[in-house]
Amino acid sequence: MSGCGRPPPPLVVVSYEQVADPNVDLNAQISSAFGPGGLGVIAIRDIPGFTDAKAALLPQAHTLAHLPQSDLENLEDSKSLFNAGWSHGKEKLGDKPDTAKGSFYFNPLTDSPGTQEERDQYPVSYPCNVWPTGPMPQLEPAAKALGRLMHEQVVKLSAHIDKFAATKVKDYPPMLVSKAMETTEKAKGRLLYYFPLTPEAAASGSADSWIGWHNDSGFLTALAGDMYVDDDTGAEIPSPDPTAGLYVVDREGESVQVSIPPDCMAVQLGECCQIVTGGSLMATPHCVKGASPSASPGVRVSRISHPCFIDTKPDFPLSMPPGRERRERPGFD
Repeated sequence: MSGCGRPPPPLVVVSYEQVADPNVDLNAQISSAFGPGGLGVIAIRDIPGFTDAKAALLPQAHTLAHLPQSDLENLEDSKSLFNAGWSHGKEKLGDKPDTAKGSFYFNPLTDSPGTQEERDQYPVSYPCNVWPTGPMPQLEPAAKALGRLMHEQVVKLSAHIDKFAATKVKDYPPMLVSKAMETTEKAKGRLLYYFPLTPEAAASGSADSWIGWHNDSGFLTALAGDMYVDDDTGAEIPSPDPTAGLYVVDREGESVQVSIPPDCMAVQLGECCQIVTGGSLMATPHCVKGASPSASPGVRVSRISHPCFIDTKPDFPLSMPPGRERRERPGFD
């Protein structure tokens, strides 16, 4: 919750029609979302086909996470440092393997991004997809459908982000981010399955028990919201713990819980976007708090979500705008 008795800022919600029209002025909404007093998150409502695409993909995370271990091992891709296919316990939380969640990574735009030379040069950025075509043939089409839809919205929103940055940064290159987002083949969907918290993890009371505090390192992250399931059956359930879920640090430095409406896709910013806009837009610190077992006696609660990380090509020239200094914060003056 927000500290010092200050009410948390509201989640800024814009319509699909507004975002899809490049002539609509969204500077005020972008400033409210990402400027002083904002959450660092903006939501887009009424995207055609979004709720159906989300409903087709998210529940499959339970099936995937409970495949036989041999099937999951066949989906691992060590060459990409587990940035494609299945990953569980490969990342670290502090100095320990992170087993609180399993991730299925995929590129929704293409199965083989870049050229062969680029894939050899950038194996982590340009891994080829690995699909469970045998046990789960329905996963690939559902994942690509939702991921491509999310990428399309990020492209549309980034045009408005460019227009906002141009009002803050002198000689800002026209359509810098939106052109890069439109032409990129570097997109990474992450179908996440959060396993039930252990009693030890719950007892710690940590706000980041499912995902630790961090900034995304890339450009724009699309969020499909979340759902909670009974880990034993896969049946969807309401979240039994009102304190569980996504938290961000707002622009005043306070930790605030963010609930994304089920009919909305949200977007938050990564550090690369902060750099190229000269600080007129800031990356969004965030974490995920687990559902306490004490809130649901007899039910082992898991969470499912799907962020999609949209980034530029690996050889994109990442730099601050000419004349901009590190200490300047044009969006916050």
